[in-house]
Amino acid sequence: MDTDAFVEELAAERIGTTFNFYRDGAGAGLRRDRLAAYLEARSRARLLLVGEAAGYRGARVSGIPFTSERQLTGRAPGEATATIVHRVLRELGIAEDVLLWNVVPTHPHRPGRPETNRPPTRAEVEASAPFLAELARGRAVLAVGRVAQRVLGGAYVRHPSHGGAAAFRAALVDYAWR
Repeated sequence: MDTDAFVEELAAERIGTTFNFYRDGAGAGLRRDRLAAYLEARSRARLLLVGEAAGYRGARVSGIPFTSERQLTGRAPGEATATIVHRVLRELGIAEDVLLWNVVPTHPHRPGRPETNRPPTRAEVEASAPFLAELARGRAVLAVGRVAQRVLGGAYVRHPSHGGAAAFRAALVDYAWR
């Protein structure tokens, strides 16, 4: 995969009414650079963990799925799900062998309210499918949460938000030993 081309295609894409933070807003260039570096660093990852969509406190700010700005720089904002996911992957010793992504890599939010998250539409999921397919090639794919599982089919692990951290960890351990 040509990482730079992948990131540029993603930045150019219009995915429904989602906010494409790789193209728009202050820091879009930095987010593209971070994503390209992340994809390069995880180019040999055997497992692709796929969530629902980029959130307003996570990837929308950092540019990396399931990752908050606080994790990258120590500055706000932080994001609970990102903190849990990275902690569990480190604890299990698999952080370097996992690529994190979302069914919809851009940020779906309520109209006029960029500080919200909303479920992606079917059209947004379909528009995002080529990016997911490219990253899934040659990897085991595991959905994080029921929304991603409905799109991907197959196995899933509990989403870590809203009290699901222990179940997320247990399911990931169970999956890893299959």
